[in-house]
Amino acid sequence: MWRIGGDYLHIMSIISSADGGVTPITIVERSELAAYLAKADHAQRQWLTANDFRALPHTHALVPAADGTVAHVLVGVRVGTRERADPYALAHLPLALPQGSYALADAAALDTESAALGWLLGSYQFNRYKKSKRPPATLVMAASAALTRAERAYAAVKLTRDLVNTPTEDMGPQHLADVADRIAKAQGATRHDWVGEALLAHNFPAIHAVGRASHRPPRLIEMLWGDEKNPRVAIVGKGVCFDTGGLNMKGAEGMRWMKKDMGGGAHALALAQWIMAAKLPLRLHMLVPAVENAVAGNAYRPGEVLATRAGISVEIGNTDAEGRVILSDALAYAAESKPNVIIDFATLTGAARVALGPDLPATFANDELWFSRLDAAAKTSQDPIWRMPLWQPYNAMIGSTIADINNTGGQQAGAVTAALFLEHFIPKGQAWLHLDTFAWNPKSRAGRPEGGEALGLRAVFAMLENYANG
Repeated sequence: MWRIGGDYLHIMSIISSADGGVTPITIVERSELAAYLAKADHAQRQWLTANDFRALPHTHALVPAADGTVAHVLVGVRVGTRERADPYALAHLPLALPQGSYALADAAALDTESAALGWLLGSYQFNRYKKSKRPPATLVMAASAALTRAERAYAAVKLTRDLVNTPTEDMGPQHLADVADRIAKAQGATRHDWVGEALLAHNFPAIHAVGRASHRPPRLIEMLWGDEKNPRVAIVGKGVCFDTGGLNMKGAEGMRWMKKDMGGGAHALALAQWIMAAKLPLRLHMLVPAVENAVAGNAYRPGEVLATRAGISVEIGNTDAEGRVILSDALAYAAESKPNVIIDFATLTGAARVALGPDLPATFANDELWFSRLDAAAKTSQDPIWRMPLWQPYNAMIGSTIADINNTGGQQAGAVTAALFLEHFIPKGQAWLHLDTFAWNPKSRAGRPEGGEALGLRAVFAMLENYANG
């Protein structure tokens, strides 16, 4: 058996309910509650009625035994959850149930992978600086390939959350490189970075310009893995470890959570780890331009014209639109190897959040087949995305009288103009997907605590897994 608890799955001896060591969990949809109550004994029926248990999603009831211990747990789920495999169906339980071991009374009541992933997501606690309130309850399930898949998925989500939650003092460009080193060493990947002045020497001028004002030098983090004969996939993540806004400095409220502006880089690192752990038959090329957008005498200025790797000149309309500037060099470099697809994650625009809120990554695609693959994977994995248009007439908004393009497009259609800016660095015919993600939960929900979050990560992995396996 596997015991699911805390952050990992642990092999253990079989625990049977006859030993009294495992409390059964019964899954009940609201439409099934009346039938369940009709079969329950009088005392349990009275107890559940008195506690107003209605089998609503993310609710549960502890049903007592005659001796006052917990006999079993009833859990309400969404109607149709068993068919749709809701990854959050059990996510509220690990930190709500009394400590101990639990098991599904009916192993087929929920999709195994989703149930295990949900339990792990609900067990997450960021405890680097603050002791966890309590250990999570444990779920006991039979070992299976589905549990292994759930563990890998959770490891990727956990890594994303941990990196985003960590303050910039402990998560600067060098720290992101250290994470990449650890992953590469574990998975047998090849690593290389360009740091500081080396960015200029190797034609990454835009990354250097944005990050040069920080006391911690900018860098481009690279990782390569997989057989060169396999389809090549480039994963790019925005790694702005802190964004003051530069000389167009943000106000206090806007700057408060800018430790999370490397959320795209966190997604890229986590996805790379997941692809390699699953040994997908792909040739992976991961890139994270990592910088701090700081203020100093050598900070890049509004009105300047920057060179880029692609040879496209960029007028700086606003130094707070820095993410797209560093991505321009990374995307151009990724495209040089002619991958089958380039996928980038970026906490790019507040406009995407105004349009779609915190949960839906604004998704842009220049290739219908690749978008259809991602859309299908998002639905099956229940990791939603929402497509936004690459509306070409809006290119006029990022025009410049002195450079090829401007890095800002005004107050309207901000997510669209940012995506159009990036598209300038994607060669014609190169398939590309861009996810403008929030990487953050503004409030806690079951399995989704306030703080860093992986959004679109599971959908992209599912898409690549389907693609790699034909």
